[in-house]
Amino acid sequence: MTGSPAVDPGQVCALILAAGEGQRLRPLTTVRPKALCPVGNVPLLDRALRRVGALGFVGPARVAVNACYLGEQVVAHVGDRAHLSVEPGSPLGTSGGVGRLRSWIDGRGVLVGNADGYLARPDAPPGADIAALLDGWAGDTVRLLGQRLTDPTETGGFAGHRFAGFSLLPWRYVSRLSAEFGNLVRTVWRPAEAAGELEVVTFEGTYLDTGTPRDYLAANLHAAGGASLVDPTATVTGVVDRAVIGAGAMVHGSAVRSVVWPDAQVAADEQLTDVIRLGADLTVPAG
Repeated sequence: MTGSPAVDPGQVCALILAAGEGQRLRPLTTVRPKALCPVGNVPLLDRALRRVGALGFVGPARVAVNACYLGEQVVAHVGDRAHLSVEPGSPLGTSGGVGRLRSWIDGRGVLVGNADGYLARPDAPPGADIAALLDGWAGDTVRLLGQRLTDPTETGGFAGHRFAGFSLLPWRYVSRLSAEFGNLVRTVWRPAEAAGELEVVTFEGTYLDTGTPRDYLAANLHAAGGASLVDPTATVTGVVDRAVIGAGAMVHGSAVRSVVWPDAQVAADEQLTDVIRLGADLTVPAG
């Protein structure tokens, strides 16, 4: 796999879904939207934009981002890197988010990615790791990126796989979507499956949806590669062991298998293990 999709670049665009509230990640998401929570000191949204950017989806004509919850933060963060769709009121869900962008998609297929998905493959960089979704696509089937189910009792998958963050939708399915709340499982994926028009592309790597503190911590530790990842602007006078320390953070105590957010503090008398630290004293257990 070269990472160069065999699809006419004018016939496909990309959309990163970043409107969600992230209720299961509270209180982390009382401070910033889930899409801007850092993993390995890189906001999740930036990871997604870099991934589709490596496939050629760059700029407001080729890639869009939707926003709603704490949307002003997403808008400011994205700037002119992508077309922005700011949803009024409550988030419209994965289906409504796509439907609201029908006029921008305008006859193209669309590669849809969840901003909160953490993906990594040791044998392929971002972009190349999901390029199989686009390779050889004729524009008439729905494709899902999926990981094989290992538990035979697990239900709700697709062709023996669980969804792994990205799907590829043809225009004829997108054209039917409304800007009303809904999810792609019901409006696109299951109908395509029933019609024999769903293809699952296996992802041979690590995928986490980062939707819970436990998975969010796991994604950070995976990004650190079994070591510690310390931003150069952080101050560390204490102990850091398999932890991720953000920009401007100060660690005077110890942080073990933990994430210390940008500008957060760990006092000299504190010993943090399997947690996420925000600010001076907000600690979220994640073990």
